[in-house]
Amino acid sequence: MTLTREQIAKRIAKELRDGYYVNLGIGIPTLVANYVPAGMNVVLQSENGLLGMGEFPVDDKVDADLINAGKQTVTAIPGAAFFSSADSFAMIRGGHVDLTVLGAFEVDQEGNIASWMIPGKLIKGMGGAMDLVAGARNIVVAMQHANKQGESKMLKKCALPLTGVRCIKKVVTDLAVLEIKDGAFHLLERAPGVSVEEIKRLTEGKLIVSGDVPEMDVN
Repeated sequence: MTLTREQIAKRIAKELRDGYYVNLGIGIPTLVANYVPAGMNVVLQSENGLLGMGEFPVDDKVDADLINAGKQTVTAIPGAAFFSSADSFAMIRGGHVDLTVLGAFEVDQEGNIASWMIPGKLIKGMGGAMDLVAGARNIVVAMQHANKQGESKMLKKCALPLTGVRCIKKVVTDLAVLEIKDGAFHLLERAPGVSVEEIKRLTEGKLIVSGDVPEMDVN
């Protein structure tokens, strides 16, 4: 089976480490806030000026003035700080973000990412993505493995305008966990019930498969 958006977020939450400062991009990445492992001290940062973002609020806890960079209502953990967008970007550009999770339209085998523009279509825009791919210490991409037409989004070379160059190390899709190194996608894990052959068929870029590939733990 292919993973749901929530299951992709659950798997990415396993990349978190105690003490990390983490930025979550819009889309699937925002869901990671709901799956931070219990007892782990992770501080979520939003480029609109919130440090200490919590999980999404239940209906009776919604505060319309408390939003993330994607304009979704969020919660704040005890001790959270609010500051200007300029200060928030200084934190990102200064290399103080340990991990960022971003969505993408395309990723290629060299670690390039295209996430901000599709010519002829109205897209939300760049946001802080270019700053994050340049300033964050590690980047994980959350995305669909193929588009609605069944065409691979794991490419030999990105066709869309790039957000960052040779900056992506790991991708979690609805089919697989892939590490990017040495000019290739390396298959680390596969979604439950998804075969290696299916992942090969839907990966345009060079795919390295070594030994038995375990299924993802998305519980």
